[in-house]
Amino acid sequence: MVDIYEVPAGEPRLTSFLQAQHTTQIARRGELVDARDRPALIASTDDETVGVLIYDIDGTNCEIVNMRASGQWGGVGTALIERIAEVARAQGCSRLWLVTTNDNLDSMQFYQRRGFRLSAVRCGAVDEARRTLKPDIPDVGYYKVPLRDEIEFERHLDPA
Repeated sequence: MVDIYEVPAGEPRLTSFLQAQHTTQIARRGELVDARDRPALIASTDDETVGVLIYDIDGTNCEIVNMRASGQWGGVGTALIERIAEVARAQGCSRLWLVTTNDNLDSMQFYQRRGFRLSAVRCGAVDEARRTLKPDIPDVGYYKVPLRDEIEFERHLDPA
């Protein structure tokens, strides 16, 4: 059974998980975001962290800044998405949104199967981020796809 709980920004367990995953700094929409400075949901089983979802609420919008789940098809990612929808609704949000990259085909199908729709494509945004914000972004991503563009998804939420 997976337990999901909220943690504040800077929580040591969150910071350790992000550092181990090399995902503390997230480049998106022309800026570099420190994931450690955002609240998160942590999924765990028997004191082992099996997933993390970092989020940021701004007005009626809730951004999924980053999500990591160990293994595919185990239900951890889905549980995190449904929980953040509950958290966002409770805080008055009407929209979840996130940015992924053009190489992340698994992510694109995952989010679409959970009610997200494509809302924006920023051609060349990853190239620009690599040049100006985060030089260690690789040139080639998943499935040997050239890493170039940002893809934004959104899911509208029914009121709480």
